[in-house]
Amino acid sequence: MLKLFDIELFEMKATSRMSSDSMTTVPGEPGNALGAESRVHLIPQTPSLIDAHTRIRDRSSPRRDVLAHGRRVIRFLLEESFGFLPRDVVRVITPAGHTYVGARTTDDVCAVSVVRAGEALEAELWSIAPEVRIGKILIQRDHVTKQPSLHWAHLPDGIQDGHVLLLEPMLATGGSLMAALDVLNDAGVPDDRIIAVSMLSSPQGIEHVTRLRPSVRIVTSSIEERLDEAAYMVPGIGDFGDRWFGTDGNVTWL
Repeated sequence: MLKLFDIELFEMKATSRMSSDSMTTVPGEPGNALGAESRVHLIPQTPSLIDAHTRIRDRSSPRRDVLAHGRRVIRFLLEESFGFLPRDVVRVITPAGHTYVGARTTDDVCAVSVVRAGEALEAELWSIAPEVRIGKILIQRDHVTKQPSLHWAHLPDGIQDGHVLLLEPMLATGGSLMAALDVLNDAGVPDDRIIAVSMLSSPQGIEHVTRLRPSVRIVTSSIEERLDEAAYMVPGIGDFGDRWFGTDGNVTWL
């Protein structure tokens, strides 16, 4: 038997604001398949997400499909990531004149993309939240040593006052993400205000980041099996930046 929803009781339980220190329940708060206390969040592995992953991972997929279905994965990933931002419970009046109890993100939110793969997430981010300002960090990994090297960074003014979505689609060794975290820390952003957004993550990369930076939250759409000898994820997706921007030598569009 269905029970009527008690709006006043709901508001009483939900009025405490979700902060980086305590995750108070508000409408739409995401769960975590890896456990409530984990700072690593694997988004729900729905049939639609698996379908999109299958299409973008297929090496025979034309670039049109990589872009179209890659955007699906990115959308799922960003929507889940937004669920971890601070929110306040609000009441709004619908066009029908009724009260809807919901929530809105309240803190200033910036995004920082790790060039160039991270730029693939920017269009979908702006379709969700066009007001978000985006900074850039250029980090390149040495093909021999596999170590990251910071080349350039440009961050939004006041980034230290809000929360940051750090867009790094491939969390392999964790070296590039750690270098980007150092840049944000130097700009005054504490780890517990950073959400690392990664399409694919390796167990080694997750272990590396969470061991050294336990307060950083990681949101990912897939945790891979392992890294190979070239530090690529298995089964992986290849070089995501090359596939997304069409510099992988595959000229097939259709």
